[in-house]
Amino acid sequence: MNDNSRYHICPPAFARARARFAGIACLALLAACSTDEPAGPGPETPTAPPFSGTIFIDPDIITAADPTTFEGLIYAGQAPRLMFDRRVNDWITVDAYLFDATFDDGLEAEVQVNPEFGSEDDALEQALMYAEVIGRLPTALRLDVETVWIHRGTEPFGGGNNNLLIHIGQAALYEADGILEETFLHEAAHTSLDGLHADSPGWLAAQAADPVFISTYARDFPNREDIAESFLPWLAVRHRQERIDQTLADRILLAIPNRLQYFDAQAFNLYPIVQSSGSN
Repeated sequence: MNDNSRYHICPPAFARARARFAGIACLALLAACSTDEPAGPGPETPTAPPFSGTIFIDPDIITAADPTTFEGLIYAGQAPRLMFDRRVNDWITVDAYLFDATFDDGLEAEVQVNPEFGSEDDALEQALMYAEVIGRLPTALRLDVETVWIHRGTEPFGGGNNNLLIHIGQAALYEADGILEETFLHEAAHTSLDGLHADSPGWLAAQAADPVFISTYARDFPNREDIAESFLPWLAVRHRQERIDQTLADRILLAIPNRLQYFDAQAFNLYPIVQSSGSN
């Protein structure tokens, strides 16, 4: 049985993000309005986290146009499943619609859809939609994802317990803001990376050596959120730098250089983002 104390839930303060790019946009605009005057001093080492939460930093790090490893679903009928539901903030047992999802890197997951959707066809629609998006995540982040829970409602996503938790009302908001994939990446980092890395000596040393945390969310919850908050910026500057502006890249590089090097050393399997990668 899953242990609720280990289940990660993003707080409601992170549910909407429409103003998230304002600071970045202003910096980019100022940078664009250059003159012939000599350049000023370079970026300074930060003294405070540069972001509130990193899922909001750029909507183009992973997009719906990117390849997915998702291959297909096989309907496995209905059966009782224990699922976490944010609407009641507790565990529930339901006669879920079950689908076995396969991915072209050999990974599999059981997608469990709340019977509130009313029919196998409606449940299949939901399972297909989110399995395709999850397939855009790197192999390294899906290694420990064994189940996916899908509910109605506008509640934050969650990760942990070998699972990804989805409430479709919140998913629609993330999608409208262009950060559905980025949010899944954050939650999958909880599921597949926290257990191996959050308390490791190398990570703790990098954490101590860096000037700041990457976000106030990571700073406020350093043991629980720092890995997940730092992984997306690492992916952005190391493997998606052509999709982000230099101002954003500089803010990441100056804030967490040692954490970035820690991730560099892990040889993560980043397929399908990187077509030839490591084995983890």
